[in-house]
Amino acid sequence: MKRKLLAASGVVAVAAAALTGCSAGASEDACTNKIVNKDATQVSVWAWYPAFEGVVDLFNESHDDVQICWTNAGQGNDEYTKFSTALEAGSGAPDVIMLESEVLSSFTIRDGLVDLTEFGANDVKGDYTEGAWKDVSSGDAVYAIPVDGGPMGMLYRQDILDQYGIPVPTTWDEFAAAAQALKDAGAPGVLADFPTNGRAYNQALFAQAGSVPFVYDSAKPQEISIDVNDEGSKSVLAYWDDLVKNGLVATDDAFTADYNTKLVDGSYAIYVAAAWGPGYLSGLSDADPDAQWKAAPVPQWDAANPVQINWGGSTFAVTSQAEDKEAAAVVAKEVFGTEEAWKIGIEEAALFPLWKPILESDYFRNLEYPFFGGQQINNDVFLDAAAGYTGFTFSPFQNYAYDQLTEQLAAMVQGEKDSATALDDLQASLEKYATEQGFTLQ
Repeated sequence: MKRKLLAASGVVAVAAAALTGCSAGASEDACTNKIVNKDATQVSVWAWYPAFEGVVDLFNESHDDVQICWTNAGQGNDEYTKFSTALEAGSGAPDVIMLESEVLSSFTIRDGLVDLTEFGANDVKGDYTEGAWKDVSSGDAVYAIPVDGGPMGMLYRQDILDQYGIPVPTTWDEFAAAAQALKDAGAPGVLADFPTNGRAYNQALFAQAGSVPFVYDSAKPQEISIDVNDEGSKSVLAYWDDLVKNGLVATDDAFTADYNTKLVDGSYAIYVAAAWGPGYLSGLSDADPDAQWKAAPVPQWDAANPVQINWGGSTFAVTSQAEDKEAAAVVAKEVFGTEEAWKIGIEEAALFPLWKPILESDYFRNLEYPFFGGQQINNDVFLDAAAGYTGFTFSPFQNYAYDQLTEQLAAMVQGEKDSATALDDLQASLEKYATEQGFTLQ
């Protein structure tokens, strides 16, 4: 079973020589950072966080018995590919690895991660929101410690909406009306973009309407339930398909150079974004100097019963190849376990913390963002979004599922099929793939 499921991780193997991490017994020369206490146990860490070296230095300066040896082994799939190769080879993985929550199941199914309940994970459970903890758990097991998250809100150009007399939408019906009003006014841009390659973004939109695409428990790794063509998802996709067909939103691929330009030049009046979006947006070049950006809660289907959603989030997990799993667990639990470390993460890396002592602090709540005219966007938008998010279950072949979703959405916006057919075809393709990979459909 496990041999057959190797392909389910959705990452492609590369030569083992490409691995760049240091092992627990590595020399200081293999580390990006400085080792303060050379006699202490060294824990190798792969992570790509911006400004992470300062966080590592804080940990090493405050821990006598454990030291972090940090390497940036690549971002996202680049790192996952190297980790996948190390699992196949039986060596070469770091002790602790930064993973997005959506790929945890892709590696637990290959016995690549350690259940941290044996090493005190539940001792820190209370430091995290319900949704954040669910994202790193499967049944009774806990496979990672949450770090940053992506509760969603809406970033908008106040100057553009004011120019055309359009109120800030609070519901998706109001959002559609705003899109029509902008078009009717002859504006040069559109209200927003619907990227077919949005992946977790698109899935979050479905989740707001009640979609539960996967039911999966690592304790029963051969079983999975798939329901991606539920009525909630179909109603959401029909809504966006209507906006697309009427020319009210763009369908540009996300995170391309062209997309980034349109985010800041007024081509889109609204950017439905995760809490890391403000940092992403403010870091783009060639921004309109006269732009007036504000943040508001994500639109709702039912304003009286708001549903909060999440886009992205990262964790620290202990790998099955860790030489000293107890020491590695200390790193995973404590590297972002101080206010000082989190102030680096917030102010220098634009991370949204899931660690409640800083998440719920007056410092974070009242933080003013110059890019948004001094608005306290955490207090106004993202803290409520984080508190209301209840978690999500991903599949053990999530990258494949996202690729298939992208393919179906592209066919829809190109007029090759309607929204309902796109989701029905997605359901059929995932069921077929899961069966071929040895899963039993529930």
